[in-house]
Amino acid sequence: MVKDKQQYATVRERVCANEEAFLSQYAVRSSQTKGRMREENACDFRTEFQRDRDRIIYSNSFKRLKNKTQVFCAPEGDHFITRMTHTLDVSQIARSIARTLSLNEDLAEAIALGHDLGHTPFGHVGEKVLDKLASHGFMHNEQSLRVVDVIEKAGRGLNLTMEVRDGILQHKSSGKPMTLEGEAVSLADRIAYINHDIEDAIRGGIIKAEDLPRNAVKVLGDKTKTRINTAIADIWQTSLGQPYVRMSDEVMDATNELRSFMFENVYALTNKSMQDRAERMLTQLFEYFMAHVDELPKNYLINLERDGKERAVCDYISGMTDRYAITVFENLFIPATFSIGGGT
Repeated sequence: MVKDKQQYATVRERVCANEEAFLSQYAVRSSQTKGRMREENACDFRTEFQRDRDRIIYSNSFKRLKNKTQVFCAPEGDHFITRMTHTLDVSQIARSIARTLSLNEDLAEAIALGHDLGHTPFGHVGEKVLDKLASHGFMHNEQSLRVVDVIEKAGRGLNLTMEVRDGILQHKSSGKPMTLEGEAVSLADRIAYINHDIEDAIRGGIIKAEDLPRNAVKVLGDKTKTRINTAIADIWQTSLGQPYVRMSDEVMDATNELRSFMFENVYALTNKSMQDRAERMLTQLFEYFMAHVDELPKNYLINLERDGKERAVCDYISGMTDRYAITVFENLFIPATFSIGGGT
């Protein structure tokens, strides 16, 4: 048994040695992590960032992403993007960026896989509802950090490394990650959602490919794979050997032009009736559980005394999938069918 332990340790040490040999001077080495909130013994064969990746993938919050809206609420068709497929897209793009710049791919992947764990049902509609109703506000990146810190594992959290926790919290475009791997994920998130949302909007008949801004198409390309490849190549050319991860001004301007186009022509209009219904539904759920907090599942009441009712209700609702939110709403507010006349 001792021999097996030594062999496992050799695997981990070999990975760390490879990082020392091949990673950029600006990359985070697994052996140099700032650690966890609660100290743990090292794994026999995985680095700390590899352990974080595994903990996120096996978490309940990650599993639920497959039934959470990205843009289209309850879409008809198997090829529309969900929060899960978005997360996998971000992970793949972040790894590609990290690889080209000799950054730590395991760290980038762990951040990417965890960045949207706190997202609400019905996409950004749900986020806006909770932000409006909760006196403390609601931001999905902050909730994602709360998920990995205090909600998962019945209140114990996943006890992730500081670098992964920071990357999750700071992944929005307004954030300032402490690592270049975190910066890579932030850009990967933007690249991913703009491009797969374009595909969904075209598939859903909201826009046509020829509607996209001509200048942006000229700079980035007329196909999803071309635009993603252009962005990654540009980040590599702009950031190689530098203490930052960024796009050139030209590519960033074109990317922002596409993003603005999507906000004006897709996000503000997509499935408007469904968005209105989702907003009414989540509002009623919030108000109901604020008045009946004792009906929350026990694992959401663990921190009730410390964090208060609003936080507990937001934790519960934001953790719902689209389908589960609809089911809870129907059970609470829609009368069960009954037969007239008493006959059987």
